[in-house]
Amino acid sequence: MTVTATLASAAPTRPGPPPRPRPGAVLVSTAAAVAALLLLVALGAVLHQPLLIPPLAASMALVAGAPALPLSQPRSVLGGQLLSALTGFAVLAAAGPGPWGAAVAGGLALGVMTLARTPHSPAAATAVIVALQAPPFWSFLGLLALASLLLVAVGLGAARAAGRTYPSYWF
Repeated sequence: MTVTATLASAAPTRPGPPPRPRPGAVLVSTAAAVAALLLLVALGAVLHQPLLIPPLAASMALVAGAPALPLSQPRSVLGGQLLSALTGFAVLAAAGPGPWGAAVAGGLALGVMTLARTPHSPAAATAVIVALQAPPFWSFLGLLALASLLLVAVGLGAARAAGRTYPSYWF
């Protein structure tokens, strides 16, 4: 064996894209995401409260599309969203509503989630929204908790229908 052949065989390979999912799993995941987000819109309409569709849509994309990731687990979805909202409210109390405080809230939310071991990147947007819009504290937290639980429940059903395992752990 030559030195060149030895070096070539020892060189690390670059990871490629994820494997192509089964068509049935894609269909179930997509239908679950659409159903969950429509349920959130309906809930918001019934309660006359707008819900956080952008960060929750990103949360649902993780739960339905990548259910094995730590970011997708119920602990991270629920804990990350609620801790980020609380971070947004803390920054709001200290700085008032505005883009500067929103930027700080989004960054601090990452640190809070990391320390609490509840990583959930879409939740940083929740902190930003709170610091920008100054929603009512209790109704916002209640709706966010309900919405997060709904996403986890739909993700659980979708995983069962697609033959996947979700969650990998609860808390």
